[in-house]
Amino acid sequence: MDQPTRGADRNRSLADQADPATDGMLLPSLGDGITLLDIEGGRGVPILQSLVLDHLLLHDGPAFWVDANGHATTTTLAQIAPSQRLLNRIHVARGFTAYQHYGAVCSLPSAVNKVIQSSTAGSGAAGRGEPSRDEDTSPHTPALIVVPAVDAQYRADDTLGETHAKTLQARTLARLATYAEGYDIPVLVTRNERNEFTEPVATVADHHLECEQTRMGPRVVGEDFETLVYPVDDGAYYQTTFAYWRQLLAARATQVGVEPTTPAPSTPTPEGVGTGVTADGETVAATADPLLDAWTATGTGGR
Repeated sequence: MDQPTRGADRNRSLADQADPATDGMLLPSLGDGITLLDIEGGRGVPILQSLVLDHLLLHDGPAFWVDANGHATTTTLAQIAPSQRLLNRIHVARGFTAYQHYGAVCSLPSAVNKVIQSSTAGSGAAGRGEPSRDEDTSPHTPALIVVPAVDAQYRADDTLGETHAKTLQARTLARLATYAEGYDIPVLVTRNERNEFTEPVATVADHHLECEQTRMGPRVVGEDFETLVYPVDDGAYYQTTFAYWRQLLAARATQVGVEPTTPAPSTPTPEGVGTGVTADGETVAATADPLLDAWTATGTGGR
């Protein structure tokens, strides 16, 4: 009997079929500095984990994850990861209170040094892996820092006043900015809510990604990236965004000698309704009352 296909096996199959020319269309690359990922419609745990795993596939070195609210769940990580060896490169610390979270962020350099010493000790077997895919990275130094829900513990801790909560969050963001510059790596953060409390997160971020859930899958938009296609089996792709179709049809129109034009925006009437077309093909202004339009139209025989 045919056994059901596991998610990890299906992802591995899709990765084997991936076309390098279209890789950039699927997930955005994370640049050095702090990247803020805003996810609409939920926590977006699989989306966050996919970005982390994709970065580790392209770069050597471990990832250091300071978790809050259970974003580092191993269930989805194991299902998404095409290789279990990737999971060995992710080091997780969890903070269940504001001070624990801040303490984990402050202790990150010590954790990095400990991992470097462990990976380079003895014969170096722990640090050996697949051949490097990036000449600028090392299998020993950090490749990525992940801090999801960076505002969660500071917002929810009842032992902190509003001023102290903002101060502690600001110190956490300052530490993360220092790590991004010192290690010359990306720092990926998310936030639970968009409001005045989390405005400093957007201010400190060097890059901003926004993700919305669509029927075909998550759509990510950034400064230099926009999801235009969604992969399916057999190396095919589905397209759902209007931007792609406009580009495609404009290129086709040029190819066949038709000058692409952009439809002029309609000018609303004072009533704000628009225009209508009569049975004779005449374009007339439309009001909010179609009976009144017919009653006052010229040449209709009625008044």
